Amino acid sequence: MSGNFASGLSRGRLAADPVIDFDAGPPRVSFEFFPPKTAEMEVRLWEVIKRLEPLAPCFVSVTYGAGGSTRERTHATVRRIRYETALEPAAHLTCVAATRAEIDAIAWDYWEAGIRHIVALRGDPPTGGQTYAPQPEGYRYAADLVSGLKTVANFEISVAAYPETHPEAESAERDLDNLKRKIDAGASRAITQYFFDVDPFLRFRDRAATAGIAVPIVPGILPVTNFAQVKKFSAACGASIPAWMQRHFDGLDDDPDTRRLVAASIAAEQCRRLHAEGVHEFHFYTLNRADLIVAICHLLGVRAKKPAAAAV
Repeated sequence: MSGNFASGLSRGRLAADPVIDFDAGPPRVSFEFFPPKTAEMEVRLWEVIKRLEPLAPCFVSVTYGAGGSTRERTHATVRRIRYETALEPAAHLTCVAATRAEIDAIAWDYWEAGIRHIVALRGDPPTGGQTYAPQPEGYRYAADLVSGLKTVANFEISVAAYPETHPEAESAERDLDNLKRKIDAGASRAITQYFFDVDPFLRFRDRAATAGIAVPIVPGILPVTNFAQVKKFSAACGASIPAWMQRHFDGLDDDPDTRRLVAASIAAEQCRRLHAEGVHEFHFYTLNRADLIVAICHLLGVRAKKPAAAAV
């Protein structure tokens, strides 16, 4: 018997669990999905949604493609979640390729369908390589969209934040000013771009607090199963890839099972470190897969509730 284990027993309890030692209970979680492109993908997505539903997330969001390219599929997926599950759906909505009147009509349709939560984003141009240009009769930027949505109905609104600065921002200070405008316009939560090193997030959180941003800043967590793909995407969205992460995935190109184990371990440790710094809510980018999310949530103590035992 090891000394640490024995000393733990001598105190009447085992040593603290390095992952689930959460005195205030498990953290709150939310999940993000993207709308399916085919009937087969819709079947798979629905299997993922039903598997994650018992974890009782705060909400689940459904993304919008670049240039509004998945608008109808997003609407259909959000409505189905609303009508066929106990989950609270949040619809992504962007400023791209729509007038104010069109966006207001979409928002009102959501409200009439019982959708009370919007993730309000500026959005990306429909074709890669283009620079963003506001629609002449549309909302110019996310802060304008937030303000407009609040005139349509009393939505709960989440917005995006960038711990490592948006790649199009003139400076980190201007990027933080933009986040402040979105919060002042009526947003009640900021969800971050994914990141892997904890320290940049903590510095960003401190800067946001100094700037007077008092709403929750929820870290976006991306479990990585395809390192090469994430590395390529990160270069475009301004998320840095730490050297230690590269080393963890070296030699695993043809070993998907081990990659998944490594991915779950890295994400769970990231959440544990964040929780130790006072973070109690996480937003998971699921990539429409359930296996890693279920494993990570299990390690964090987020588990399906067992049905109450029947009275005898």
